[in-house]
Amino acid sequence: MVYLDTSAAVPLFVAEPSSDLIDRWFSACNVPVVSSDWIVTEFASALSIKVRSGTLTAQYAKTAWRSFEAYCQSGLRLAPVTRRAFEDAAKLVRDPAHGLRSSDALHLAVAQEIGAKTIATLDVAMASNAKRLKIKIVEFS
Repeated sequence: MVYLDTSAAVPLFVAEPSSDLIDRWFSACNVPVVSSDWIVTEFASALSIKVRSGTLTAQYAKTAWRSFEAYCQSGLRLAPVTRRAFEDAAKLVRDPAHGLRSSDALHLAVAQEIGAKTIATLDVAMASNAKRLKIKIVEFS
């Protein structure tokens, strides 16, 4: 199983410089792809930020959202975010030297809780912390 971070999910549905790499990986992926319920909120936020900044039209965002929702209902397994995951995420962000944001810590905590051994992410700080936690990172190439 591969845990899907929002940073790698957005380019699947929104044209970005990394979209081709992510698409190739996703097309070749032969293991279950899992994320947490948290990805839904983060994905919605990413679309909203892009619309507010003018990098995406509202119509494009609506289309991307519908495609993402369909994927969540048909292909992406969403794990619940438990109280324990919130507590573990808090532990992960307490050390400022790790440079981890709360949202990424929550993804990492859920990934650990469900036993994911690999994470698909484009976020450098998250990747660094995942490696520190002995979780492999998908190499997009």
